[in-house]
Amino acid sequence: MGSAADKAKGLANEAVGNVKQGVGKMTGSEKLQAEGKVQELKGEGQQAVGKAKDAVKKAANL
Repeated sequence: MGSAADKAKGLANEAVGNVKQGVGKMTGSEKLQAEGKVQELKGEGQQAVGKAKDAVKKAANL
């Protein structure tokens, strides 16, 4: 997967995770809040992978 795809998937996972957390708070579902937090963290990790791939590409082009 390319760096742009990693970053896009990461953003999507973060967004869905935030929504799940919000719905979990509104409904009192601790399980949904926890799932949302996990998905948000997964998204942050995917974005970090995408950024790292960009950094490697830039370093290789120097």
